[in-house]
Amino acid sequence: MVACMATLILSLSGCHSLQQSEDATIIPQPLSVEKGNGSFSFSEKTVIAVADNEQRIIAENFASLFTKPAGFTPKVEMVKDGDIVFAIDKSMKSDAYELHITSDKVSIKAADAKGFFYALQNIRLMLPPTIEGQEQVENAWKVPAVVIKDEPRFDYRGFMLDVSRYFLPKEDVIRMIDCISMLKINRLHLHLTDDNGWRLEIKKYPRLTEVGAWKVDRQNLPFPDRRNPKKGEPATVGGFYTQKDMKEIIRYAAERQVEIIPEIDIPAHSNAALASYPEYACPVVKDFIGVLPGLGGKNAEVIFCAGNDKTFDFLQGVLDEVIALFPSRYINLGGDEATKTNWKKCPLCQARIHKEHLADEEALQGYFMSRIGDYVRSKGKQIMGWDELTNSKLPEESIILGWQGYGKAALKAAEQGHRFIMAPARVAYLIRYQGPQWFEPVTYFGNNTLKDLFNYEPVQSDWKPEYESLLMGVQACMWTEFCNVPEDVFYMTFPRLAALAEIAWVQKGKKDWNEFLKGVDNFNKHLEQKGIIYARSMYNIQHEVTSEESGKLKVKLECERPDVEIRYTLDGTEPVETSALYDSAFVVDRDAEIKAATFVKGIQMGKTLNLPIHWNMATAKPIIGASKEMGILVNGLRGSLKQSDFEWYTGGLSKPISFVVDLLKPQQIKRVTVGCITNYGMAVHKPRMIKIEASDDNKTFKEVGRLTFTDNEIFKEGNFIEDLSVETDDIIGHYVKFTLETPGNCPNDHVRPGQASRVYIDEVIIE
Repeated sequence: MVACMATLILSLSGCHSLQQSEDATIIPQPLSVEKGNGSFSFSEKTVIAVADNEQRIIAENFASLFTKPAGFTPKVEMVKDGDIVFAIDKSMKSDAYELHITSDKVSIKAADAKGFFYALQNIRLMLPPTIEGQEQVENAWKVPAVVIKDEPRFDYRGFMLDVSRYFLPKEDVIRMIDCISMLKINRLHLHLTDDNGWRLEIKKYPRLTEVGAWKVDRQNLPFPDRRNPKKGEPATVGGFYTQKDMKEIIRYAAERQVEIIPEIDIPAHSNAALASYPEYACPVVKDFIGVLPGLGGKNAEVIFCAGNDKTFDFLQGVLDEVIALFPSRYINLGGDEATKTNWKKCPLCQARIHKEHLADEEALQGYFMSRIGDYVRSKGKQIMGWDELTNSKLPEESIILGWQGYGKAALKAAEQGHRFIMAPARVAYLIRYQGPQWFEPVTYFGNNTLKDLFNYEPVQSDWKPEYESLLMGVQACMWTEFCNVPEDVFYMTFPRLAALAEIAWVQKGKKDWNEFLKGVDNFNKHLEQKGIIYARSMYNIQHEVTSEESGKLKVKLECERPDVEIRYTLDGTEPVETSALYDSAFVVDRDAEIKAATFVKGIQMGKTLNLPIHWNMATAKPIIGASKEMGILVNGLRGSLKQSDFEWYTGGLSKPISFVVDLLKPQQIKRVTVGCITNYGMAVHKPRMIKIEASDDNKTFKEVGRLTFTDNEIFKEGNFIEDLSVETDDIIGHYVKFTLETPGNCPNDHVRPGQASRVYIDEVIIE
């Protein structure tokens, strides 16, 4: 037998190619693997021997996979011997297991139910993917002979699911649990409350779900564009889990070794709760409080009053029911993004600061969280919270989720001896774009691709040694602002969550991107059979078009999968398997319509990338004194409706944009155009003024045209691109200077009132 310390690659013969690829790979990557000879076959005579009821439940859930697709169900019996035997070995670590498969027997050793469950997930992934189906199929239900010894790197392998912004029905939460448990994810952090919905029945406070679970219907607009509700406006979108529903979810998860951790977010992200019980807001809040359909603007600044003792009584009443309902040892209390606007004006909050001898409103949040945290701990639970808790006194024994940027704020908690979990937004937030943005559904911020997440290493070289011992594990977070149906949630989650699972399970330095991709392909086939729509973004092409000194454009194409061919055309025809093979960057010096796609064995795998290059006098010309990023303004390619797609340039918040294009020789100029994008919800708007100047020597410039816009023209709602053109009366110019002034802060009737706006531009066109 041959030993390997990499991912298990198992050749399965006799299976239909649509049911099982030639190589089926397990993810997360096992610690060690030895391949044997032959294979073990499942049949109606197969007996799984277990020792206790906990093992029996795990085995029966596994056996039930065969019932519909195979037409039989292996027997589960409490006996000492069988075809598949569970054996307890208390010398092993929790979660660890040993799996021995021969042609006539399967033996599993583990210290606890977790290890037995994880060993069965490996078998599940080795079986043909049709094991996940609901219709009987002809298949050889075999797994190859192998010996696997395995254990995880981290105890905490987490996934956060935001069910507040989008309410995911109970049945879909259960489907999600089944999918994540295949990846050996063992914590499901449910974000149950936020400004956008309260999702858990609290019997003591029925209005939390009668009012707080429902928001007005703004589903036709992107999340950032949605205006706040008006008093009396019908609230029809939402839902909640009854306590009976949640018990069912918790039971289902427990049988699959997934611990459900509830989050009740305080003191901020609380508009849904305060819409239900406004008396727990600061008394200075006089306006209507409603459940927010979007970001909320200044309404999101309405948070729980820290000076009102009845606020704490209310929250303790809520938490009493949460603590009784959830068996988890952890309760997440949030603590993030709490704007203190109303606390600064509230006489009750100011009195509390004075009475408790607190330094300021930030210290008041420390008091607030510690007081609630002490109550939770008195009930035998531990509290978790986001890394903003490190801005003031940390609640005793709190566990911090590092999320901002790369999560470094969590190290401030580690410095004080607190345990922590890394959940960095920069790589592990699944709301971000998961591939080349031209192909993806609208969301916001930048890219977190499958490979970005896979490459993440939570333990950094500059950490103090004691930090690593306090690191419990890692977590990916699926925020659902842009989700409107369950399919949206699954699409954004998979397959990226597999990369998080790999980080959480595989020992440091042992990950392998190429082998991981084989495992992802196999896992995706299982998802397909379950009817799960997952993203194929890893097959799409990211482009980069840049100017060369020769006055030409260099076109670079890349795909994060190394096992695909990129085929392309230059004449606008669709690429096929015989089109030109891309092997390095190429140049163009005239109009071209580039189309490219990825192929494997002649089959197109990703979507077709379309790059229409249009030449004008500014194309591929130098931009003097500008940053390298400005080159996208003269690369002949227009940006999409996603202003973060790497084709748009911004000068920053409330900062003018100024640059000079060198035409290389004096030329007659009739018209100058600048492309601008409006993304209302993200406060991206066209400039207040565009000034065009020309020069012969790049020293003395003469104004040749100007455009100015009013607030009504600037702050239009929607997401659209405009070409802003200046007629120049056929002037002659060698150098053309552009100056664009940002419009300043958004007006009071904007969805982001008072916030600074941005200007994004692309392309500069000189005719």
